Amino acid sequence: MSISLDEVNRIAKLARINFSDEEKQKFPSELSAILDYVGQLKKLEDQTLPTVEDPDAVNRMRTDVAEGQADPEIFLNQAPNRQGKFIKVKSVLE
Repeated sequence: MSISLDEVNRIAKLARINFSDEEKQKFPSELSAILDYVGQLKKLEDQTLPTVEDPDAVNRMRTDVAEGQADPEIFLNQAPNRQGKFIKVKSVLE
């Protein structure tokens, strides 16, 4: 696919990018090469491999069961300042 200098100017205007005249002269060939490569990639056959051996396992959900909880004292003891069973923080309101 060939990109013209007018299209480069339009893209630059849409992207609000200023290019020097030197840069504008080399962009049509570079952008055309990129678009040609993308065209080659589109021709490749898309092959997807299964990610799970058991196709029925994809939508299988585990049961929602609460497991053991950590002791709150462990976390409260790590706080730099605490008041009773709460962590004390600096006030953010004046």
